[in-house]
Amino acid sequence: MLTQVKFKNIFLFIVLSVLIPALSFSAAPALDFTQVAKEAIPAVVSIKVKGRVKAPSFNPFGFEENSSESFGDDFLHRFFGFQRKGQEQEEAVVGQASGFIISPEGKIITNNHVVKDASEIMVITNSGDEYPAKVIGQDDNTDIALLKIDAKNLPFLKLGNSDQLEVGQWVVAIGNPMGLQASLTAGIVSAKGRNNLDLTRIEDFIQTDAAINRGNSGGPLLNMNGEVIGMNTAIVTSMATGGYMGIGFAIPSNLIKRVIEELVSNGIMTRGFLGVTLQNVDTGLAQAFGLKKAEGALIAEINKGSPAEKAGIKQGDIILKYNNQTVTNIAGLR
Repeated sequence: MLTQVKFKNIFLFIVLSVLIPALSFSAAPALDFTQVAKEAIPAVVSIKVKGRVKAPSFNPFGFEENSSESFGDDFLHRFFGFQRKGQEQEEAVVGQASGFIISPEGKIITNNHVVKDASEIMVITNSGDEYPAKVIGQDDNTDIALLKIDAKNLPFLKLGNSDQLEVGQWVVAIGNPMGLQASLTAGIVSAKGRNNLDLTRIEDFIQTDAAINRGNSGGPLLNMNGEVIGMNTAIVTSMATGGYMGIGFAIPSNLIKRVIEELVSNGIMTRGFLGVTLQNVDTGLAQAFGLKKAEGALIAEINKGSPAEKAGIKQGDIILKYNNQTVTNIAGLR
């Protein structure tokens, strides 16, 4: 009896030593982005624009000279990729960027800075078809634009829920960097809710380390289900190289949804009006007001007859929460 028990134990040990490594391997398959690529790439487009700008004020990045001093030698660039055509008083410029289709009837989302002031917009699909595009609506405050081409039965992408994103989650960026069509890169969500970047008036950016470069602007940032959870808009780069440094910013899909719904309905984006002048709370103000840390938005001034005055808000008040969400700074409140 003892011999039989020992034999069974030895047999069980041999079986387990073979099965456990196999089960562990099957439970952790290699990461693969092929399915996302197959579903998303056909709906990503290249956008080419033509326009004219005055030579002395030519500034495709849209920044003031001192607007990015906090980044030292590195500064935030929009990566639209304008090319100059001569040195006339008024210059012809050509730009190339990205966008993505959100309906089979040809609605396309891209950044507003891509098409702003463009005299001609051409959309090139992944299959190589070219279409002239018209602007349905623009929102400069969030840098979102909605275009339309005359086409049907197009592949399209769905907007996901960016509120469900977690830091560390895998994401994929698709676009046309340096004019290289349908380039896919992968990375993770590095941070959420980035603001105070001086890119747009209303900021709530997703930060990612997925490689994005000039020409990616307006392209989608997707989760592993192939849903758009952001639109690539800006990068941190070196003035010397202008290349990828692992810090990119995307507009979250939930913000895109709200803007697009308004643009489709009204052609413009309308927002609430408080009627106040705001000031960020620094360490000195926090100590003066007895706050535990420097956060919130200080009411520096109130417009007479404004909604804020009617609601009883006073000069010197500090807004710490809105709809039970913590207000860290002015950009967060906006």
